[in-house]
Amino acid sequence: MLKKYRQRTVAKARGSVLELGFGSGVNLPYYNPELIEKYYAVEPDGGLLKLAQKRINKAPFKVEVLQMGAEQIILPDDSIDTVLSTWTLCTIPDIEAALAQARRVLKPGGQLIFVEHGLAPETRVASWQQRLTPYWKRCAGGCHLDRQTDVLLLNAGFVLQDLATGYLGRPKTMTFMYEGAAKPPAVG
Repeated sequence: MLKKYRQRTVAKARGSVLELGFGSGVNLPYYNPELIEKYYAVEPDGGLLKLAQKRINKAPFKVEVLQMGAEQIILPDDSIDTVLSTWTLCTIPDIEAALAQARRVLKPGGQLIFVEHGLAPETRVASWQQRLTPYWKRCAGGCHLDRQTDVLLLNAGFVLQDLATGYLGRPKTMTFMYEGAAKPPAVG
């Protein structure tokens, strides 16, 4: 069910790319290698990176792994054309710091492309998401069901370029999707 989202989102990556929450490397086959100049994979979990090794070895471009959290990216300011996040922003412990880092490393005119699940607009569903999140985080790697991706991006100083939202299916508490792109504000 997630494949079409993954394909659409990853296909937009260009230039020097920083993927937040690389995980086991499931996005690698969806990149267009002709559009990738440099590729950095941010992932703090050594176990997931071990699982990713076969995919890294088969990648049609060099994968530079940065084994760290997204809250302290060790790349220079204005060095990345595309930051990619697919179902990652829900798990980052300090989401504000991570988005500040993503914004810092993006070049002027660069973009953050994303597909995430999060807070639903229906009051009843959102209420359940907020009640379930403390328990869900414990069994799902820190995943928050109640993060509102568009608001997080706006609060981090991004400008939304496009945003599509809607339910993927059921249960509604876990399937409200945010898909789109955001840019740092224009300078000057």
